[in-house]
Amino acid sequence: MKQPNIILILVDDMGFSDMGFMGSEIRTPNIDKLASNGITLTSMYNCARCCPTRASLLTGLYPHKAGIGWMAVDFGLPGYQGKLRNDSVTIAEALKSAGYRTLMSGKWHVGGDFDPRQTDTWTFGDVEHPTPRQRGFDRFYGMLDGATSFFAPHHLMEDDERVMVEMDDFYLTDAISDKASDMIEASVGEDKPFFLYLAYNAPHWPLQAPAEDVARYENAYRGGWDALRGSRHESMIATGALQNPWSLSPRDREAPAWNDAPHHDWEAQRMAVYAAMVDRMDQGVGKIMRTLERLNVKDDTLVLFLSDNGGCAEPLCEDGWCKAFPSTLPDGRAIESGNRVDLRPGGATTFMSYDLPWSNVSNAPFRQHKHYVHEGGISTPLVAHWPAGIKARGFVHQPFHVVDVLPTLLEAAGVAYPTEYAGQAIQKVDGESFAPLFTQSTHQRSAPIFWEHEGNDAVRMGDWKLVRHYGQDWELYNMVDDRTELNDLSGKAQSKREQMAKMHAHWAGEVGARPWDELIARARSRYAEQK
Repeated sequence: MKQPNIILILVDDMGFSDMGFMGSEIRTPNIDKLASNGITLTSMYNCARCCPTRASLLTGLYPHKAGIGWMAVDFGLPGYQGKLRNDSVTIAEALKSAGYRTLMSGKWHVGGDFDPRQTDTWTFGDVEHPTPRQRGFDRFYGMLDGATSFFAPHHLMEDDERVMVEMDDFYLTDAISDKASDMIEASVGEDKPFFLYLAYNAPHWPLQAPAEDVARYENAYRGGWDALRGSRHESMIATGALQNPWSLSPRDREAPAWNDAPHHDWEAQRMAVYAAMVDRMDQGVGKIMRTLERLNVKDDTLVLFLSDNGGCAEPLCEDGWCKAFPSTLPDGRAIESGNRVDLRPGGATTFMSYDLPWSNVSNAPFRQHKHYVHEGGISTPLVAHWPAGIKARGFVHQPFHVVDVLPTLLEAAGVAYPTEYAGQAIQKVDGESFAPLFTQSTHQRSAPIFWEHEGNDAVRMGDWKLVRHYGQDWELYNMVDDRTELNDLSGKAQSKREQMAKMHAHWAGEVGARPWDELIARARSRYAEQK
């Protein structure tokens, strides 16, 4: 079999149940089609937050070993330098060395820290702020940092230059799709396969979407979050998206019952905008697939699709995250920031999030959200589609992790993982290939999977998962019987808990994970120095 073209699609802050084939009411026909003609790994795991996941996905290393154990902030530690380490190799670097044309469209967020309010002072392409072009990509269009306005981004790049938005009808998701399609078009004529990293910023906040897409969901959410969580759960059981018919986790204790929530119309509108953002992203995936069909390369293209973390419960307040972003549009109009009930969500002059109760819907049937390492924060379906190389058979329930993506893609391409790159010795890869699942019904990951993010810890070993919130006791669950984490067995299986806790402590020491209290102190010191 010849080397396939490869498209790796990563979306931002989308929950486990937000796609149609996973029980959602949101229209995602293009991704649904990929799933129905491929396989879906229902127990794929990410790293609970965007930039650590991206670092692991690109390098096949746990985030601390890739240099981004927390965020894109430099704490002066190898595991927390806020940019990819030089003793890692990216998928693009490995495939480019093997003759691939390497393309990226979308969100980078693994190349250092940037202040969205000071874009004219940014430096990029240097040692402290490597861009995709410094880490193996021939072409790049997109954003360097973590979030931006979808209608008026504060900073965009094409290859090595900043580009300004000059179109009145600009929408970032469409631009990412259009540029990706153009890159494919230009690459197919070359006598080499291509690798495209398509990293959508949607549906990350701010809640902004074209009015025609929002209109499609105007009445979809008036029944509220309680009914919707239940209906999605029932759909997942009916379609076999869940390995077992686990009980739905209770409504998040910080979310009111829908009947007790004020401002029903405004709440329903927020979720309608979120749904429209997912819908528009799916339309972009459809455009990419039509480009492949038109160029007669769809059958020879391996497509992977997944999300970087669970749904995001972060509220946006006028005196919180919003203060880090521009307060006016390029035309001088003020941006009214924060989750304000006096504003209609979705337009260019707003800057909102959909908040915890709706995130609880996105992550159904699981507990918790982005940032946490309970299942709601770290679970994403991974869709794999490749007509020439995958036998379509629906849902596959064996657990894997984003560190496994790099070795999987290298195996599919017939490329060896390097021991050195550009004269630099490279760390041993942490991931394991799941490529055998493309052609056979069973394949198990041999090593346990580990997490640490902001002091939230977990390890999954076979059917067992040990997990704890920062500062709290360990909990132990059997993932086959109880993946919604409702029956804590830590008191009944103490030897298992102790064994797995020791494994996690050993792993944390090996990767250089530091206590969260220490990192908080470093962050405060860094902020004081900047002031």
